[in-house]
Amino acid sequence: MRTKTLKKNKINVVTLGCSKNVYDSEVLMGQLKANGKDVAHEEEGNIVVINTCGFINNAKEESVNTILEYVKKKDEGEVDKVFVTGCLSERYKPDLVKEIPNVDEYFGTTELPGLLKALGADYKHELIGERLTTTPKNYAYLKIAEGCDRPCSFCAIPIMRGKHRSTPIEEIVIEAEKLAANGVKELILIAQDLTYYGLDLYKKRNLAELLEALVKVDGIEWIRLHYAFPTGFPLDVLDVMKREDKVCNYLDIPLQHISDDILKSMRRGTTKEKTTKLISQFREAVPEMTIRTTLIVGYPGETEEHFQELKQWVKDMRFERLGCFTYSHEENTHAYNLEDDVPEDVKIERANQIMEIQSQISWELNQHKIGQVLKVVIDRKEGNYFVGRTEFDSPDVDNEVLIDATKTYLKTGEYTTVKIIEAEDFDLYAEVVTA
Repeated sequence: MRTKTLKKNKINVVTLGCSKNVYDSEVLMGQLKANGKDVAHEEEGNIVVINTCGFINNAKEESVNTILEYVKKKDEGEVDKVFVTGCLSERYKPDLVKEIPNVDEYFGTTELPGLLKALGADYKHELIGERLTTTPKNYAYLKIAEGCDRPCSFCAIPIMRGKHRSTPIEEIVIEAEKLAANGVKELILIAQDLTYYGLDLYKKRNLAELLEALVKVDGIEWIRLHYAFPTGFPLDVLDVMKREDKVCNYLDIPLQHISDDILKSMRRGTTKEKTTKLISQFREAVPEMTIRTTLIVGYPGETEEHFQELKQWVKDMRFERLGCFTYSHEENTHAYNLEDDVPEDVKIERANQIMEIQSQISWELNQHKIGQVLKVVIDRKEGNYFVGRTEFDSPDVDNEVLIDATKTYLKTGEYTTVKIIEAEDFDLYAEVVTA
């Protein structure tokens, strides 16, 4: 008589959405591995955990479609269990349970211990900084805070992530040291709001002090700042950026709009005058700084006049990096009470116009880089090119430096010095400078 062998479970973690979700998936995977579980990221596995995004319509749609895809696989016997976590299930759990009941269990953004228990694992408090990174080996996201206290009218993040909670400096340093020991050379600091860091723990904005501690970590070469908020920005951060080579001359600061009417309705707590002055302060303090921003077009009540004002401001400010999104009307946000009165085709046309302006600005700024010698990190090889980044570029969203792989051999994750020989609107071509 044949005995039935026990199939070993393999847990496949699927990540959707932003870098904060990437980080959360990595923490989950680190916990599972410490519990002796076989875990993989976006590979085959008979148990699936989907870490969802619920931020805007497109992201919600992708999350729902992914859940349906794996539920179908479960129905067809290709996977045994499907668990859903993250922002979508935090925000819409009752609806999801009703509409897609064949998911084994839904968990919110703060229910990691419960999710681990459902996966046959225990939450281990001692695992500070232990994660299985899913990014290329040379960089990792480092989340310094969770949640947000800002009242922005269009944003559902406080609903999904709760109030702002800073992670203590000593815990972040421990995590950075562990990442460096595993070969990570670039830390990308993320939070819903970097600007607010420390107010809850230290009763003051403490981002500069955190940076001072992180630059002391051996093995780290670059520290990059993502998602700062313009209101209350701690200007002492600029002193650290100027003084410390490890802190990249780079800042991601989503500004969303510039018309005073729209900023007021968005509840951004700032004005056109204050925002323009802040950008001037950045450029005065650190002239070589690259500023990345994001804008929203088609917000309720945005007239053609408001849009023209925004367009002119984008032309005047000449941001080094810029992304533009169309407004998404989100339930339970303050702006949901307003009429979503800008037609979808107008929203798309406005976003395209902004990106066209930015494409020209980027091309012009890149022409000035021809002949410059820059330090780049090599992220990957693609076709006949090694693809790298300068300190002025974040992975996936910014410019890339292409180096002919038929002429030079470079190692992924290594830093090298190059000379820019050609420039397009979003790509630079370079050759290695030999010593």
